[in-house]
Parts: sequence; structure tokens; C-alpha cells
Amino acid sequence: MNEHRTQRTARIKDVARIAGVSTATVSRTLSNPDIVSEGTRRAVLEAIEETGYSVNLSAQNLRRQRTGGILALAPNLANPFFSEILSGISDVLRGAGLNLIVGDTAIGDDARLRLVDYANRSRCDGLIVLDGSLDPEVFMRSQCPPVVQVCEWIQGLAAPKVLADNERGAGLAVDHLVGLGHERIGRLAGPEKNTLTQARDSGFGRALGRHGLVPDVVYRGDFSLASGQRAAEQLLGARNRPTAIFCDNDEMACGMMGALRRAGLQVPEDLSIVGFDDIELSRHLTPALTTVRQPRKALGTRAARTLLQQLDGVDVPNETRVPVSLEVRESTAPPAR
Repeated sequence: MNEHRTQRTARIKDVARIAGVSTATVSRTLSNPDIVSEGTRRAVLEAIEETGYSVNLSAQNLRRQRTGGILALAPNLANPFFSEILSGISDVLRGAGLNLIVGDTAIGDDARLRLVDYANRSRCDGLIVLDGSLDPEVFMRSQCPPVVQVCEWIQGLAAPKVLADNERGAGLAVDHLVGLGHERIGRLAGPEKNTLTQARDSGFGRALGRHGLVPDVVYRGDFSLASGQRAAEQLLGARNRPTAIFCDNDEMACGMMGALRRAGLQVPEDLSIVGFDDIELSRHLTPALTTVRQPRKALGTRAARTLLQQLDGVDVPNETRVPVSLEVRESTAPPAR
């Protein structure tokens, strides 16, 4: 008799038997581990290690008629804001055996049209959209896979949204400045039609109203460093400057701070500045930037999990709001008397 028998390949039912669960539970643990208990997850993983079971992702995707890829559409990959969101998305998808494909929608109209044309079930299993300026009609076609919107959102698109609490964030910034004694508070806003701008505008106005104040002045930017510099030039030319400015994102705040410093004004002695996002750069400025922190990796993680639930046929909420916090640093102080 041959003593060297070929070892049988472990199957999912072997894992289920050793873990003491059903094969369906093993499958759920592998595809969406957050919906099973920690004890079950540990038992399944130990059984997988004991049996040497491995998932044949290609065969699994073929059976499910899936491509194995998720497309994320971001408006500007050069903006450091998006890196942590994409990292959170990638971590979740990797655990589910899916590949992340990233497209930059800020690369010209022709290329942008080709990217959105990629939004097809034959090319990807799902879409995570970070660009609120795209045409909603693109995602309403019958061949479009499930869609989740994260950070920004598209007016008229009835797809689940995962958002930071933008209105509360703007309110936290105003409350902080008023608490320091500021009454003349201006704003450097993002593009007028952008949904983030609109949400932060609503929170900013309501918070001022609670304190019996109105916006001192509103400058308009496009979320870039350059637009922060341009707003600083307008501010320098004003007769009666506000004592504080709330900026709709950190990049514009950084651009404004640099231009003011070159012109001889001191932050926060001459002007207090608050940003929004808490990008890495904000902590390393001189002075370090007071800003509203939105947990970007958590946004990406939540968006990816929501999409996986959709792919599994699970009902998901229309909107999920992720809490924000205020990071008080050195760019804000009481107004000069």
C-alpha cells in the first residue's frame, strides 16, 4: 500500500465542521466579517488555519458573476484629503477579496467621460463616488452597479451616502471663535454649487445666528491653496477686516496663512483662522492650524462596508453621518483689543 497519500484539499464544510458553525456563517465571515460576532470570527479563522482552507477568489467571483473589482471616483487625487479615505476603502475591500480601482475625475472632460463610462456591471462590481459634481444620470443606467457616495454627494442621486457631519463641524468652529471673544467672523467658502460648501454654509449661518451674529464677509474659493492665497489678497485690501476666518477646508486655510504671513500679518495675533478636514499638513504649520477633524479613514471604511452590504442584498440606510471634532491648535486666539 502506498504510504504517501495525497492530502485532500480543505473545503468550506470542513471549516464549518471544525468551527461549529454553518457553511453560510463561514461565507459571511469571509465576505463581511463585521456582521458576525467576535467569537464566531475567531473560531472560523482558527478553523481556516487548522485546515489550510483557501478561498478561490476567481472561481467565487465567476459563480457570483462578479468582476472582483470596485471603482472609486475621486475629484482630485493630488489633494491629500482623499488618501486616507481611499486607504480605508482599500483595507475593507482587500479583506473581502476585492480589488480597488481608482479613477481621477479631474483630468479633463474626455477622460472623465471615459471614467464614468467604466461604471458598468461588466467592468466593476460597485462604485464608490467621492465627486459631487458628476452627472447623476450616469449612475441611473440599468447597467450601472450598486453605488455608494462618500464625503461629497450628487444632488438628485438616490444612492446611499456616508458623510461627515459638516453642519455640526462648521458650528463647532463658530462656537470656538465666539468663545474666544470674536464677533466679526468671516468665511472662506468652497464652490457655491458644491454640496460640502452648502452644508457648511448652513452650519456656519445657524451657529452665528445662535450667538446673535451675521457673517462679517464671505470670500469664495475652490478648495485649493491658490484660492486661499487669492482670498488673503482680498482680505489685505479690505478697510475693516474681520478678526477671524472660518475656511471650508485646510488647503485654503494653509494658502491664506502663507499669504498673510508674507504680507506681514501674524496669525493668530492679527487674524484667527480655522480650517476643516485636519489633513496631515495642518499639524505641521507654524502656527499649527485649528481645524475641524473629520475621520477620513473611518469614512472610507464605512463606505466600503456599506457597498459590500449592498452587494450581499442587505438593506442599508440612505445616509450615515460620521461624527466630527474640533482640534484646537495655535492659529486661534482672542481678538486683539
